[in-house]
Amino acid sequence: MPRTAMALDVGGTKLAAAVIGDDGALLSRRQVSTPAREGLPALEDAVLRVVAGAVEDAGRRPDAVGIGSAGPIDPSAGTVSPVNIPAWRGFPIVGLLERALPGRPVRLAGDGHCMALGEYWRGHQTSRALLGMVVSTGVGGGLVLDGQIQAGPTGNAGHIGHMVIDPRGPACPCGGRGCVEMFASGPSMLRWAHAHGWCGSDAGTDTRALADCARAGDPIARQAFDRAADAIALAVLCAAALADLDDVVIGGGVATGAHDLLLARIRDEVRRLAGPEFIRRVRIEPSALGGDAGLLGAAALALNPAAA
Repeated sequence: MPRTAMALDVGGTKLAAAVIGDDGALLSRRQVSTPAREGLPALEDAVLRVVAGAVEDAGRRPDAVGIGSAGPIDPSAGTVSPVNIPAWRGFPIVGLLERALPGRPVRLAGDGHCMALGEYWRGHQTSRALLGMVVSTGVGGGLVLDGQIQAGPTGNAGHIGHMVIDPRGPACPCGGRGCVEMFASGPSMLRWAHAHGWCGSDAGTDTRALADCARAGDPIARQAFDRAADAIALAVLCAAALADLDDVVIGGGVATGAHDLLLARIRDEVRRLAGPEFIRRVRIEPSALGGDAGLLGAAALALNPAAA
């Protein structure tokens, strides 16, 4: 019988879980909103519910467990401290899943790492150097070089969202200043737009409404996406110079819903600012896997520990 993995994707907006086969097939999938501003009991309950639901729908217990979480993370301790989930500081998420699925090995990596690994596994296996970017409630990233995640000594390598692109920029909840996330995350884009006079639309005040307004020609909404694209482009340039990238794959909830507003400007800015040909050659593409990239990467992590 093919092996399967429980994959858990932890973000500031959603918690998703799936049972995934070693061929990449999703046998089940559950998703709930992250109760990010609530206390530990609500968060733990949400994780356990979404995991139990995915196992029930699949009709079988998985062989292994992979977790991709917003960071910072500590894989050696099995804990996570997502910037956008205030109640989780040093939260022992690996222990929680070990108790929920006893006897199954549990592996933990950053959500950006898992997104990148999922993209590599299911669509970019010829890429020698791939950067995956998650643009959503936060901005995360992960590097896959020669088929392996580059986790770094603490498990947080590739965290491109906290690359400083403007030392005089806005303070970031991570403790830094001028991070990519403060320009390109959904909440940051909305804060900037509201501060500059955008009042939303009949469709609401979320990033989908902001994107609709940008497409309709609203100058403030358009500038919010341009600022985000420019920040991402600067980060891509630096990453390409450092890691000699073949591919940059951009996904996450905000980016997936607004590729038409972001990708062309990101590519144009990279071409405009890049010097050496090895930087200019980088391919910048939308995620082909959408919201399932992180889940697939977490499954690959669980089923193939050598990838980490």
